[in-house]
Amino acid sequence: MGKPKKDQILRTKFLERLCHWSIVVCFFFAATSGISWFFPTFSWMSSFLGTPQMARVLHPFFGIAVFLGLCYMFKRFMHHNLPARTDKIWFQNVVPVLAGDHSRKLRIGKYNAGQKVLFWLIMASIVVLLISGLIMWRAYFAEYFPIWVLRLAILAHSVAGIGLILLIMGHIYLAIWVRGSITGMVTGYVSKRWAAQHHDRWAEEIESGKADH
Repeated sequence: MGKPKKDQILRTKFLERLCHWSIVVCFFFAATSGISWFFPTFSWMSSFLGTPQMARVLHPFFGIAVFLGLCYMFKRFMHHNLPARTDKIWFQNVVPVLAGDHSRKLRIGKYNAGQKVLFWLIMASIVVLLISGLIMWRAYFAEYFPIWVLRLAILAHSVAGIGLILLIMGHIYLAIWVRGSITGMVTGYVSKRWAAQHHDRWAEEIESGKADH
C-alpha cells in the first residue's frame, strides 16, 4: 500500500481492520447457519458450511470467534464510545443528519451518538449469545443444565441472534449510506474533508494532536 495523501487521516489501524473483516466472515457463517435452523424457508443457508451436520458442528466455533474478535474491538474502541456531553447535539439533529444535511456543527468525536448506541447493543448481544450458546451446546455443556434452563437459553439465543443480525444489517446500511466509510475500513484512511464533515471534533483533535487515531 502506498503512502497516504496529504489530505488523508488514519482512522483505523491495520490490526483493527483485519479483526473487523475477520469478524465479518465468521459472523456471516454463524448468522446464516443460525437462520437456516430458525426459519425453515432459509434451510438452504446451512449449505454454506457443507452439510447441515457440519454446519451444526462449526456454528458454535464461528460464534466464539466472533465473540473473541469483538472482545478485541471492545478493548480498542470502548473509550471512543463512552457517552459525551456533545452526544445530545447529535440526537437533537438526528433528522437533518439522516436526511444528509451536514451543515451544522455537531461536535462529533471519533464516533457519533448513534454509532455508540449500536456499539453497546452489539456488545450486549454477543455476551447474551455466548452465555446462552455455551449452555445449549450439546457436545460439551447442555447435559449439565435442567431442561427449563436449556429452554430459556434457546429463547435468549434466538432473540439475541435475530437482534444482532438486525443491528449488523443497520451497520452495513449506514456504512454504505455514508460515502467513504467502507473505503476507510478497507484502506484505513479517510479524507480530512470526510472527517470534518462527519466527525468534526475528532478531526480537530487529530489536527491539534490532542487525540489518537
